[in-house]
Amino acid sequence: MTVLITGASRGIGNAIAEIFAANKYDIFLSSRSEVALYKAMEELQTKYPSVSIKAKAFDLSDKQQAKELGNWCLKNTVPDIVINNAGLFEPGSVHNEPEGLLESQLAINLYSAYHLTRTLLPKMMERRSGHIFNMCSIASLHAYHNGGAYSISKYAMHGFSKNLREEMKPYNIKVTAIHPGAVLTDSWGDYDNSSNRIMEAEDIAKMVFAASQLSPAACVEDIVMRPQLGDL
Repeated sequence: MTVLITGASRGIGNAIAEIFAANKYDIFLSSRSEVALYKAMEELQTKYPSVSIKAKAFDLSDKQQAKELGNWCLKNTVPDIVINNAGLFEPGSVHNEPEGLLESQLAINLYSAYHLTRTLLPKMMERRSGHIFNMCSIASLHAYHNGGAYSISKYAMHGFSKNLREEMKPYNIKVTAIHPGAVLTDSWGDYDNSSNRIMEAEDIAKMVFAASQLSPAACVEDIVMRPQLGDL
């Protein structure tokens, strides 16, 4: 079994790679930073030497590179599981955020998954199996302060997931949208989480893996996760 993970060099993507590697899945990893990506691959390969782990850097906000990632993977295998995790949070408000912010947020938070998935789908549909996970957000479900273009892009990602879910039913390809609230990743800097106020990346990874292990008859359509005390 093979899983393709984008945004895999750190945070949630890296935690997802870890849990699948620990369960003996072969892994294809991608992120924009080549240095961070190969460091992550080396660490995983050291911990799980029996697992095949391949990595290649792509900037998935670029349409052509998103397609190239899909074709690179397909030259090796048709992935059983695809984790569209690449994304970036840039704060702002619709009325005063910088010109071009919406376009850049859509490029990385939506178009990356759209173009990669479209490249992979013909072979997955031909095989008539697979599971696609799309990293949405709590910001896909409701507006919040300083969300702006980011929230808009994540609403769009949720819409992409919902449409894809309907289209792929006849091909036995599952589609799951993931909606995490606050998760302790690098974007939180040196945040002190000793009180467990926000979730850990491993929490999200465990739910993704669990959803991937169900019978062919069952599909988890949405995973909504928030910190126990609610959103910040």
